[in-house]
Amino acid sequence: MPSPTRLFALAALLVSATALVPPGHQGLPNQASTPDNTPAPTPDNAVIADTAGQVNQKSSAPIDAPPNADVAATTVTAVDGTVTDANTTIAAVSAGNSTRRRAVDVGRFGKRQSGFEQVFAGLPAGQHDASIEGTAYLTYTVVNNATYNVDACLAWAATIPNCVFVNLYYEFNNELLDFVFSEKSNLKCAAYGDIHSAAEKTNFGGQASYSQVGNATVPLTYITQSSGFATKNLVDPDTPEGYELVFGPTGGANNAPGYMGFAFIDKYDVDACAQLCNGRGVDPVGGSCQYFNIWRAVVSGVPTAYTCSMYYLVADESTAVNYGQGDLVVTLSRGYARRSLAIDGGFEGYTACGDFCFTVSDATWTGTSPAGGDDDATIFFFPPYARTGHGSALLGAAFGDDAHAGTLTPAAPIATVAGRQYVVQFFADSSFSGATIEATAGVEVHWNGKKVGGVTGFQTYGLVQAVVVGTGSDKLSFVGGAAPAWVFLDDVSIFAL
Repeated sequence: MPSPTRLFALAALLVSATALVPPGHQGLPNQASTPDNTPAPTPDNAVIADTAGQVNQKSSAPIDAPPNADVAATTVTAVDGTVTDANTTIAAVSAGNSTRRRAVDVGRFGKRQSGFEQVFAGLPAGQHDASIEGTAYLTYTVVNNATYNVDACLAWAATIPNCVFVNLYYEFNNELLDFVFSEKSNLKCAAYGDIHSAAEKTNFGGQASYSQVGNATVPLTYITQSSGFATKNLVDPDTPEGYELVFGPTGGANNAPGYMGFAFIDKYDVDACAQLCNGRGVDPVGGSCQYFNIWRAVVSGVPTAYTCSMYYLVADESTAVNYGQGDLVVTLSRGYARRSLAIDGGFEGYTACGDFCFTVSDATWTGTSPAGGDDDATIFFFPPYARTGHGSALLGAAFGDDAHAGTLTPAAPIATVAGRQYVVQFFADSSFSGATIEATAGVEVHWNGKKVGGVTGFQTYGLVQAVVVGTGSDKLSFVGGAAPAWVFLDDVSIFAL
């Protein structure tokens, strides 16, 4: 027989439950569960500008490496204001934030406009000159040095993905070019993924390439006839897989809420930026990265850094109002939103009223009840129940007249790629009836009929995630709620990893 203390607790719980006004009767959530109204964070533009002054992303064709090397994968030069070690890869940064990632496709850059035009000429033959030290260096070749072979350089440049600028120059006193490499030419053609100017001719040589022989003076390298050729614009990038272009290019970076942090990368590479967003650790308030803004920082007229700013809220051009600070100017700003496979995951499509109403199904979601249950999974139009906007879903009998679990599923199967990993993300709130009654509340995530995740107990809107594998056509279900331990759901997303 239960103890008197236990009987008293059960009686108190029964009285509390019977005093509740159920959601179906427009009851108000428990007053103890006050939502977090802290404003969503926005970028610290001063930190970004300061970091741009610390990184050095400029380079030129090396004197000790053979020509025609593959273009190196994009690297990360800074994260959230901290300059990274040299050659820090996208995968390494993503691994530090999340274990769920895929390989970066570094070969897909976009559509390059054909046609190079000379943007500066080299100094006359016989005068020492300097080669470009600039951002987004790609690779180099050597061309026949019997003449100043511009045509051969430009023909080669047209074969290099993302190349929009070449620097053609002679490099003297380089033993490898003169005697080791098979081409036996010292006419270098260096390719870049950004357009540079004569002001960036800062590599005058001065390195020792030949071996020391006795006490003989070792000749130092020097440059002559350094000229530059460029396309009119940078590459128009393809939209990354799993994203859609929101705006750009413009001269303003986003200054929007939901900011998660930033990274500098060594090229203007939207695929790399997308991978950083995918691999960014989840924000406990906002969830996964759902949007990134990529832009180029030009300092005193010189391309200096390429910024990926990441957000858990999708922004647009209306907040692209950061045009730069001091000598730093924002250029080539584009915004990309991560595409969710969950249609109307915020339940905003249900608009049968203007104040309060609910339904068991709409065009995109279907609620079902077990035998003996009624309205155990419903969709509400009522802002006080929603995390964002006006819509949310409820698990548990809307009028509180049964204690069965409800099931909520998308109206259509989820179109996935077979074998691909996805993350199901949503926010759950089980605070309506207070901590005592909601202690038994819970929701399970089912993928093709199998439980893959969930959450139990009392909580205000909090993030819940489950990693799943697609089969090509998949069924997602949310199962739970048992009135009066109701569970609200909102902001459901399904993102490819």
